[in-house]
Amino acid sequence: MLTKRTLLALALSLAALPAFAQAPPPPSANPFVKLHTAQGDIVLELYADKAPVTVRNFLHYVDTRRLDGAHFYRSSTPPGDRSFTYGILQGGLQSDPKKVYPPIAHESTAKTGLTHTNGTISMTRYAPGTAAADFSICVGDQIYLDADPKDPKANPGYAAFGRVVEGMEVVKTLLAAPRDPTKGVGVMKGEMLARPIPILTVRRIAAGEVATPAPRTRPAEVPAPRPPPTYVTPSPSAAASPQ
Repeated sequence: MLTKRTLLALALSLAALPAFAQAPPPPSANPFVKLHTAQGDIVLELYADKAPVTVRNFLHYVDTRRLDGAHFYRSSTPPGDRSFTYGILQGGLQSDPKKVYPPIAHESTAKTGLTHTNGTISMTRYAPGTAAADFSICVGDQIYLDADPKDPKANPGYAAFGRVVEGMEVVKTLLAAPRDPTKGVGVMKGEMLARPIPILTVRRIAAGEVATPAPRTRPAEVPAPRPPPTYVTPSPSAAASPQ
C-alpha cells in the first residue's frame, strides 16, 4: 500500500506538470498602453528598447494625462479607395499650445531598425526634430515611410516607436469614419474626419493584461505602392500636423 507521504508527493508532482507545460513566455520588457475610445480600445506595445527617446516622450504625455481628450482627426487612404484596408489613422493634440511639450529629436528607422509594417505607430512631424504629440497608425505595410538606409540624411523617414497588439479592428473602423470634404489644408483637404473621435483616456497597462503579442516581423520585400496615402510637409500654420 502507498503511504500518505508517497501519495502526497505524487499529488504534488502531478499538479506541477500542467503548470510547467503551460508556463507563459517571459513578459515583454517594453511598456504597454491602452487608448480607450467609445468605439473600442487600442492596445500598444511601445518599443522602449529600440526608440527610447520617442517612447519616453509618448509616456510623458500618457503619465501626465495630457492625451486624455485628444482626438483621432485624420483618415488618409489612396484616392478613390473605400475598402479602408490600407491607409493612415492620425491622432493627437494638433499642436494645442496648452498641452504640447517641446519637440523631440528624430529617431530614424535607420538607427532603430524598426519599420512601418501593419499596425505600426509612428510620430507625425514637419521637419525632423519637430515631432511632439501627434502620431499615426499604419493600416497595411507602408515601409516607404522608413528612412532610406543608404542615405538617411536625404530621406530621414518617420519615427516608428511601437505597434498595435490589440484593437486593429477598432483602428480600421475609425479609418472608415466619415470625412468632411471641405476640411483640411492642401492635399489633406477631404481627409479630416467630419467628427473627430475622442480618445477618452490613455493609460499604461501591465503586460499580464495583454495577450501574448506575435513576434515582430519585417516584410520580405518592399510592397509596391497602391498608391500610398498622402504625406506632405505643409506650412506649420496648417490646421493639423502632417505625417
